[in-house]
Amino acid sequence: MKRIASAHQLELTINRLCFELLERHGDFQQSAIIGLQPRGIRLSDRIYQRLLQVQPHLHLRYGRLDITFYRDDFKQRKTSLIPNTTDINFLVEGLRVVLIDDVLYTGRTIRSALDAILDFGRPASVEVLVLIDRKFSRELPIQADYVGKRIDAIVSQKVKVCWKELHGQDEVLLLDENET
Repeated sequence: MKRIASAHQLELTINRLCFELLERHGDFQQSAIIGLQPRGIRLSDRIYQRLLQVQPHLHLRYGRLDITFYRDDFKQRKTSLIPNTTDINFLVEGLRVVLIDDVLYTGRTIRSALDAILDFGRPASVEVLVLIDRKFSRELPIQADYVGKRIDAIVSQKVKVCWKELHGQDEVLLLDENET
């Protein structure tokens, strides 16, 4: 096991990502952020809260998107998938949408999210924000616009993002295949 980011480093990274968003999206009048269920939600919640702390008067549209039934392996699974809640109470038509997830690995989650988001309108553009980019594992031509940290990891390794609310401590770990 290797620690990729401590709680302090994670906080600094989230702050930096928020300021990058503010730099590109300004007052967010024409933008929205959408967290991907299930693992992108903790990060997107923190980013949403931090953006409102920094600029309390932002007109910030925030949603949560479940991609369960948009996955390309949906019908190949032997067990039933249990969907999460989608909570998007606005149309994305003409908006600049930022999709937020914890780890960018193969790109398949983002591809599914692109399909799913079209049910809410046609965005003007879509950007991707991730905490960790496993840069050498891509199966699809998908890249992040905002990256907390890029790492090199072999296929047998797993990135685990731990959140205080769920795991008792904020940190990011790189685990070998025999570690859980």
